[in-house]
Amino acid sequence: MKRSRRTKIVATLGPASDTPEMIAKLFQAGADVFRINMSHLDRAKLPERIEVIRTIEREAKRPIGILVDLQGPKLRLGTFVDTAAELENGQTFVLDSDPTPGDVHRCYLPHPEILSALEPTHAILIDDGKLRLIVTEVSEGRAVTRVEVGGRISNRKGVSLPHTVVPLPAMTEKDRADLDAGLAAGADWIAVSFVQRPEDVAEVKKVAAGRALVMAKIEKPQALTRLDEIIEISDGIMVARGDLGVEMPLEQVPGVQKRITRGARRLGKPVVVATQMLESMITAPVPTRAEVSDVATAVYEGADAVMLSAESAAGAFPVEAITTMSRIAEQVERDALYWSILMAQRTGPEPTASDAIAAAAHQIVDALGLRAIMAWTHSGSTVQRLARARPNASVIALTPKRETARRLTMVWGTHPIVTKDASDIDDMAFRAAKFAVRERFAELGDRVIVVAGVPFGIPGATNMVRIAFVTREHADRA
Repeated sequence: MKRSRRTKIVATLGPASDTPEMIAKLFQAGADVFRINMSHLDRAKLPERIEVIRTIEREAKRPIGILVDLQGPKLRLGTFVDTAAELENGQTFVLDSDPTPGDVHRCYLPHPEILSALEPTHAILIDDGKLRLIVTEVSEGRAVTRVEVGGRISNRKGVSLPHTVVPLPAMTEKDRADLDAGLAAGADWIAVSFVQRPEDVAEVKKVAAGRALVMAKIEKPQALTRLDEIIEISDGIMVARGDLGVEMPLEQVPGVQKRITRGARRLGKPVVVATQMLESMITAPVPTRAEVSDVATAVYEGADAVMLSAESAAGAFPVEAITTMSRIAEQVERDALYWSILMAQRTGPEPTASDAIAAAAHQIVDALGLRAIMAWTHSGSTVQRLARARPNASVIALTPKRETARRLTMVWGTHPIVTKDASDIDDMAFRAAKFAVRERFAELGDRVIVVAGVPFGIPGATNMVRIAFVTREHADRA
């Protein structure tokens, strides 16, 4: 199945899309990767959900990526005597370590690490930012705050800390169990929530040990202070705009999105733009004009993928949401302005053989107007380097490793194919041209670029680029 766009679509599964029939429809409509949110799925059901996707994959004969999203630490208040209280602007409100149910004057905060990390002037946001408290005084096990934005405060509401680096472990016990379950079930990507520092990603990568790639979700302002380090250590990045918009001024989020997207592209790491992209399609069959523009902006910026959350997980129109997102991406990619933006953002190659080969392939594409780069790969790193500069040609990844093909479904412009490794240089060129015709990326008489490493079968040995002509024999045997 050849997609008519280079930007990938990640679809979140949920109550509206948990049947094999609906998941198959979402794949047919354009989903390239399925996200499984462990905040809402019973761990025991994870292997079954993944097996459903793998069955669809086998029937479609196309690799499908699976992203398991860890919940991360959830910071919440304690309880109240009457389940809730009404806070007035300007009043004093205390958060403390006393588990007694709270009232209009105080409340239990069952996270001693927060109380020890807070400092005067730090903001505390309650219930997705609906209430805002400013710390005025701290002591052991106690923080006195001034209510800057009041309202109704109730049991177990979430707590956000835009100014505080909380010394929480990267993974909770639930996350560790979910991670083990995801790896055992064959997840391709693991998303780490509420990343604050590169060490948070390193901990997950240590456990994953190459069995899955690790994606850092940027949803905390603290992560921005060490963004380059986080991108460097991660295999991919997600711009989680929902939580970013809670913990920092909303007007800053678009600029942050561009900064993260360009930083990830510069280092050749897949970047996903997520949250509220087609939010109105949870209840409506068509999006707003502003939402269409929002998705288009992410595509114009060169994001590898755009993601649907509640739209596909719990919405009334999941298939329509996928179809709409796909049409937006296709239209943007037909715009000459799209390519001028991508070309303007190209960065020079790193001093490595893979980047030198990738740069040469890009120059050949531009000079000869070719439609396809056929890349033989084991680990997928060569394909990611080719996609990094966004060539005006599709990158067809030929790999003997099914897990590599699945991981590459997240990468811009990539069409992964699982096939046995090349036996020699002639076989490499012949089968590359044959697949180009079979997958409808080339026709009789066309030329394609073939990128590979010799000797074959050695990861990271990319050292050759070749131009192959599509002959009648290629077409007949496709």
